[in-house]
Parts: sequence; structure tokens; C-alpha cells
Amino acid sequence: MKTLVDMKNMVRLGRLGVAASVLALAPLIAPAQTVSAPDQAAPTAPPTGAPGPRRPAGGGLGYETSFPAIASGKWSGKRLPDGQPDISGDWSNTIANHNNFTDPQGGIPGDPAVRNRTLGPRDERAPSRVSDPSDGQLPYQDWARAKQQEFAVGFFNATRPEYIEPLARCAPAGIPKSLYWHGYEIRQYPGYVVFLFNSGWRIVYLDDKSHHLPANFKLWNGDSRGHWEGNTLVVDVSNLNSKARFGRTGDFASENVHIQERYIFSPDNKRYNYIATFTDPSVFTRPFTVTIPARRWSVDDKPNGWHYEVPLANNAEGKAPIGDHFERICVENNGGFGQLAAPQKN
Repeated sequence: MKTLVDMKNMVRLGRLGVAASVLALAPLIAPAQTVSAPDQAAPTAPPTGAPGPRRPAGGGLGYETSFPAIASGKWSGKRLPDGQPDISGDWSNTIANHNNFTDPQGGIPGDPAVRNRTLGPRDERAPSRVSDPSDGQLPYQDWARAKQQEFAVGFFNATRPEYIEPLARCAPAGIPKSLYWHGYEIRQYPGYVVFLFNSGWRIVYLDDKSHHLPANFKLWNGDSRGHWEGNTLVVDVSNLNSKARFGRTGDFASENVHIQERYIFSPDNKRYNYIATFTDPSVFTRPFTVTIPARRWSVDDKPNGWHYEVPLANNAEGKAPIGDHFERICVENNGGFGQLAAPQKN
């Protein structure tokens, strides 16, 4: 009889096998890499402010209202045999879920549900995920701002298909929402970095000299080509289908969006900051920058239903426990992004 762990491992291997076969990535099923000695230490970046935990609306989990800056520089940690910095493991964002893109701890605007929350002043909540422009707002063109507001209202009364947030129908969360929709796992293989999200996966090819897919190929998580610069994974993203939204606020980009990402890892390998520039002249008046802080989770942390969705798998006596991931069972979510159409009141 197969144990639960055996079955989960079979499902996980099957999931990666599908990804590999579809994208012709045989190296993804290669044995995991072992680590080698670290490089010389790099200087640490000064923090922008001492992180402070809070319980924002909707999540019930402690988040921080500020986070440390991390400077790009030399990598001071362990490396894999192919030379990559070893950043594999479990990660999750540190400020909020996907309720609100520009006021992450501010709840869902216009939410008709009665929720037990105390928001407090705006300046005591986490900053906008939009770090440029400085006002923290997305620089929409007028028509696009009107469409975003239409989506935000429509999510609570889905009279049209586009008012149902795709994630509520078990579609991939896309970029950037995958990075704050639950915790996720990063795996590394020679020539690849693989993200295993709560909803879907993403593969970064470490060969940014090769060309992107033809323009008519559109994917939920795009086509990602990257390389390492010291402690920073630099990724160029195109070919997004842009069906995903940025959050429950209805923010969006078009199929023409181009993203330049930088994943900057701290010297102690316990944090990274995602800093990405989005360029989409068909929707926005100018490029904008998104910043998302994340921290590592491990078996030393208490598993929970958002950041670290793992049970501790059985292991031989005397050996460290293993945090093993359940295969996600997708169910439609009616909590603020994809409700059925409400009946008209007389």
C-alpha cells in the first residue's frame, strides 16, 4: 500500500514531468544538485525600517508593515555545481495577500462582506506594491483606469465572464500575483530555476542570450529568460497572455506587457526582494516598478494554511523532518473575487 507521502511524491513528479514534456525540458528531472563552498562574504544592505508584524484584513496571519532593503552585489552563500547561488526552498511574501495591489493591508475596496477588521491609518500599513511612481498608484491611461474600476466592481456581481477573476476558476495566478498568492517553492536545476506555485508553475531559462518564443505564443506566466548577477536573478519576461489580474482590485496589463525582473537575495539567504519594471504603453502612460518582499520558510516554522502549506513528512528516526507539500485541490472561491451574479432587487 502506498503511503500518503509516496502518493504525493508521485503526483509531484508527474506535475514536473508534464511541465518537462510540454516544454521539452528533460534536464528538469535531473537529480537535485548538492552544494559547494560559499564565496567570500558580501556586505549587507542597511534596512529601510524595522519590520513590524500586524494582522491585516482578510488573512488572519501576521505580516510586516516595512521591510529591509537588499543591495545587489556579490553572492556570499552556497552555490550549486553549475555555479548558481543556492536559493532553493520555500518562500512567501511578507506584507499581504492579493486583496489590494496598491494598499496591500487595506482590504478589498468596496467589499460588501462584513469583516472583523481594524485598518488603522494608511501610513501605519505596508506601502503600495507600486514603488515607482512615488505616489504608489498604477499610471493607467484613462480608458484603462475606467476598465480597472469596472473589474473591481464587477467582481462582486459577475454578470459578465471577465468579471470572474481567473484564479477563482483555478487558472494560474500569473505575474506578479503568483508571488503573493500563498507561499511557493523554488527548485533549481542546471540551466533552470523553477517556481512551483500554489496555482501553476513557472520556468526561468538561464540563457538570456536565446530568443523569446514567437510573439503569437501567449502563456499565463509568460516566457522567462534570465541570468545571475551575483546575488541577483535577472529575468526578462514576455509572451504573457495577461488573463490574470494583479489582485482583487482588478488591476491588469495587456498582452503587450514586458517585464524586467530582479530577485535580490540577502547575504544570509533568508530574504529576497522582487523588484520589477513593467512596460506596457497600450495600457499605462509610463513604465512602473513593483516591489514585493519575501522571506524563506522552513521546518523550523509552524506550517499554516497560507505561507507554508506543508505537513511534516515521516522520516527515519534521528533525521531532520521534511516539509512535504500537499497537491492543491482547486475549488472555486467566492470570497470577493468571482461571486455569482446577485439577483436584482425590486
